[in-house]
Amino acid sequence: MHWSEMENTQPRLAGLGRQRLVEPGVVLVATIRQDGTPRLSPVEPFVMDGDLWLSMMWQSRKARDLRGTARAENDPAMERRYADAVAISLGWRPEPGQSHLFAVGINEITFIRYDNATGPPPAWENPSPSATSSRPPDRHAGTPR
Repeated sequence: MHWSEMENTQPRLAGLGRQRLVEPGVVLVATIRQDGTPRLSPVEPFVMDGDLWLSMMWQSRKARDLRGTARAENDPAMERRYADAVAISLGWRPEPGQSHLFAVGINEITFIRYDNATGPPPAWENPSPSATSSRPPDRHAGTPR
């Protein structure tokens, strides 16, 4: 699926994706090295022409990991359009021909949020007077609330 299809069919999810993936200006991408081990690398995401694009430094190891396994774009006209779009949107212009561009096809997208992940620890209360022990009540672990 193209990014534009997600925007049309799931606009709220696409908006969240844009906020979390595109707007910060960097995402982490895991690639597989030739020996089969993972490589985690920062890359620059950008949405253009209805696709999510990842830009990587020319001949970088992460780009070499993806060669032949991903939709790479090496069309000079596309690279110029990409450079112009980035210049208008982000205020800097990548040099055409000095990076690798990869279009990302979306197979699945999921957003998971854990509420109160950094909130206060759970409070414990004494379950009942008959279940008390000889320990002071403030140290008794009862039923969580």
